[in-house]
Amino acid sequence: MIKPTPATRPDSPVGPATIVLAGATGDLGQRIAQALLAHGARVRALVRPGNTRPEVAALRAQGVTIVEVDFTSVPALTQACAGAACVVSALSGLRDVIVDTQTRLLEAAVAAGVPRFIPSDFAIDFTRLPEGSNRNLDLRREFGRRLDQAPIRATSVLNGMFMELLTGQAPVVLFKIKRVLYWGSADQPLDFTTIDNTAAFTAAAALDPTTPRYLRVAGEVASIRDLQRAATEATGQRFRRLRAGGLWLLKLMIRVTRRLVPAPNEVFPPWQGMQYLHNMFTGLPRLTPLDNARYPDIRWTSVREVLAARK
Repeated sequence: MIKPTPATRPDSPVGPATIVLAGATGDLGQRIAQALLAHGARVRALVRPGNTRPEVAALRAQGVTIVEVDFTSVPALTQACAGAACVVSALSGLRDVIVDTQTRLLEAAVAAGVPRFIPSDFAIDFTRLPEGSNRNLDLRREFGRRLDQAPIRATSVLNGMFMELLTGQAPVVLFKIKRVLYWGSADQPLDFTTIDNTAAFTAAAALDPTTPRYLRVAGEVASIRDLQRAATEATGQRFRRLRAGGLWLLKLMIRVTRRLVPAPNEVFPPWQGMQYLHNMFTGLPRLTPLDNARYPDIRWTSVREVLAARK
């Protein structure tokens, strides 16, 4: 169990910690902001000048300080990061964001004397995957090398696949035909975590000055057989397994799909999701050991709960 320290406790004589959050208007970012506020932290959200999205107004109404900043300017970002205990990135994008923008944000955090940085990783354990097996995760690995060379303490939160994807976006639990689709082995353990649980854990980590370089969490570790059982119990309808083939076939499909529909400027084209599933089904990026118990107040949501709540 990690006990709160005077530097992180809202009732500390030095006052609550200030956390700078980039990407606060995204789904995960908004939830991280809310979790930080629940801990009593001051949240400073960085947004681009002229951002009029309703999420900005919602964050401001919740008590988040909104700072409009030029993300191409390290001096401007440095000023925005001044006095923070930690910079958290929940940015989403391709190289221009994950590598370039995060590098400027990192340089600003160092220049401002911020002691800690949490990058926008939030994925399976890409440190255990071979280069070239996943474009988006390769970008995170590339930024991670820059982060490791910077004079700042860094912590990456690795959480597996977002569990909510199982309700539609990820072609695994097929509700219309009552099948659970997979490649390879039906017994391969897979890591899943809800967005809310990921946000809660990230917020706790941002306020914890003792975090290591990597923290690994999974709301549930489930095989395809487990997903089949969970879907059956959640819906009251019998689900069956549907094996599409071996991993070699999925790899071939990825190659063909990427050639036919390259979509190089899309963050999540179809072949990217297929790469992620292939990675998971290999078992290489398993999250182990798990750090779920580090913050015991978090209640981890199960796959069955998520599937049962599907509308």
